[in-house]
Amino acid sequence: MKYRTRIYYTENQKAVMWERWQRGDSLHQIAQLFDRAHTSVQRILAEAGGIRPPPRRRSRLALSLAEREEISRAVAKGHSLRWIAGSLGRAPSTVSRELHRNGGQACYRASQADEAAWARARRPKTCRLVQNRALARLVADKLQSAWSPEQIAGWLKHTYPKDESCQVSHETIYRSLFIQARGALKKELLQHLRRTRSMRRSRHHTQKTDNHGRILDAVSIRERPATVEDRAVPGHWEGDLLFGTMHSQIATLVERHTRYVMLVKVDSKDTETVINALIRHAHKLPQELYKSLTWDRGKEMADHKRFTLATDVQVYFCDPQNPWQRGSNENTNGLLRQYFPKGTDLSGISQAKLNAVARQLNERPRKTLNFETPAERFGQCVASIH
Repeated sequence: MKYRTRIYYTENQKAVMWERWQRGDSLHQIAQLFDRAHTSVQRILAEAGGIRPPPRRRSRLALSLAEREEISRAVAKGHSLRWIAGSLGRAPSTVSRELHRNGGQACYRASQADEAAWARARRPKTCRLVQNRALARLVADKLQSAWSPEQIAGWLKHTYPKDESCQVSHETIYRSLFIQARGALKKELLQHLRRTRSMRRSRHHTQKTDNHGRILDAVSIRERPATVEDRAVPGHWEGDLLFGTMHSQIATLVERHTRYVMLVKVDSKDTETVINALIRHAHKLPQELYKSLTWDRGKEMADHKRFTLATDVQVYFCDPQNPWQRGSNENTNGLLRQYFPKGTDLSGISQAKLNAVARQLNERPRKTLNFETPAERFGQCVASIH
């Protein structure tokens, strides 16, 4: 049987991998640079869970290669340890340990000793979640409640502002999940993340674009008032359809000021059905909290003028292939994939179930709200109009 030779990459090659990975390139794109299979690149990145390790640096107190070469030459000439230490400005014990670790005076080689010292220096700092098991259990509990690592980290800092022992960064949580060798969090908790992948992805990774048809008499997003743009006042929403299998879909709505989410069951994606569902939903909210709706160029909103006539809610449309213009809604649709993964038949999901999912999202702390919840912010808006 013929075995394939194991592929080894230099530190410079690995640095290129990490740079391209952080830039959002795929494994296949990176592998093409080295004329290798994507699995060889994945092996390197997966060791760190897709999170680039911090660059290694030598301690300023450690012996340099030049000093080790001086030691090697002095030993070959028969000089004493004290003489060698004096010439280097080092303690005799430092020279003694250096020789003892690397074969003694008879076998000492400067380059080999330097490489061995670099390898021995790999002593990763113990993870805070390993040191503080109570904190690890709290993080695990929040993950099981479908909180994101960033929400957990922000909530901990907000809840325990003066106790750093009860705080942990979201990067530490991700590393603990993706790098099981840390022994901090169980691998099973990965299933509670929004995106169930084995490695962390760059936020610059290619995302799908919007390519819907043309809407007649569409009012451009560029005509929205400034108060909508800067999220200064409540009542302005972003919307879209989230699709499942078997031609199923639900309407997703996000209030821009509070990030409050509402989900609407829609039986079909034809414009009459969608508009009727949105009209019924709009009548459930006070008019002060429903002033405008921003949508993409989907044909389901072709009858948008009837919606505006029935609700007095102005509809604005994003530019073609610019879904980021309704970023709050795009983000929410990503979060909803945790509950309704691609391949799910959404036709069997009841409105009660949709309400329960929306409630979970609205009761999570949000970084952009200073780790208050959308429910708290929206409740304040409702109270202010009564």
